[in-house]
Amino acid sequence: MSTLLEVSGVSVTFDGFRAINNLSVQFAEAELRAIIGPNGAGKTTFMDIVTGKTKPDEGRVIWGEKNLSLLGMSESEIALQGIGRKFQKPTVFEDQTVRQNLAMALKNPRSPLAVLLHKKTKSNAERIEAIAEQIGLTDSLTRIAGELSHGQKQWLEIGMLLAQDPRLLLVDEPAAGMTVEEREKTTDILREAAKTRAVVVVEHDMEFVRRLDCKVTVLHEGSVLAEGSLDHVTSNQRVIDVYLGRSHA
Repeated sequence: MSTLLEVSGVSVTFDGFRAINNLSVQFAEAELRAIIGPNGAGKTTFMDIVTGKTKPDEGRVIWGEKNLSLLGMSESEIALQGIGRKFQKPTVFEDQTVRQNLAMALKNPRSPLAVLLHKKTKSNAERIEAIAEQIGLTDSLTRIAGELSHGQKQWLEIGMLLAQDPRLLLVDEPAAGMTVEEREKTTDILREAAKTRAVVVVEHDMEFVRRLDCKVTVLHEGSVLAEGSLDHVTSNQRVIDVYLGRSHA
C-alpha cells in the first residue's frame, strides 16, 4: 500500500523543551492507526505539525503521491490538501440542525460567488443522508445540534469532517466522556471511515484502542518508542516502564 504521509526526522523545541525529537513515522493511503503514549510524549504536537499549526525546527513532512512538502503551507492550504482534524472538544454549530451542520461542511466550491449561488442539490442531499447513516444520526437530522448528547456531537463533528472528504483524518481522544455504548459506536464509525482514507486516532483509553484493532504507534519524549499490534507494544518492557506502569487515565 502506498505511503500517504511521511514524517521524517522531525524535531521541534519549545522554550528549551524538545517536544518532538527526530520523529519518523509513515501512514498508508487507507489505514487505521492509534497513537498512544504518556502525557508530554508529543502526540498533540505531532498533529499540530502535520496540520501546519506548529512549524518544526528540522525534518520533512511529505504528503501524497506528488511528494508535496507540507512545511511551507498554511493551515488552510493543508486542509485543502485533504487533511482533516477533530479536536477533543466537539465544535459544532449548536443552534443549527444536524442536517444544516453537515450541509455547511460539504466539500463544495468555496468562492464567495459559489457560496452565494449554492443550491440544494439532489447529490448533496444524498451525501448528507449517507453521512448521517454512517455516523448514526439519521433519526436526528432535524434536531438542533445543541440538544445532542456529548457522544452524538462527537459523531456529528466526525461527520462534518467526512463531508469534506479528507484523505487523512486526525482524531484527538474521541472516547473521552463517552458512555460504553457511545465508545463502541465511535470505534465502528472510525473503522468504517478507515476503509477509504487514513484515520489516525490519538487515545489514552486502552479498551477503546483494543476495539479499534489496528496498528499502534507508541510515542515517548517526542519519538517512536514502539510500533505494531496492541499486544505487541504492550508487551514491550520499555512501553511498560514509561507508560503502562504508571497511571495514564
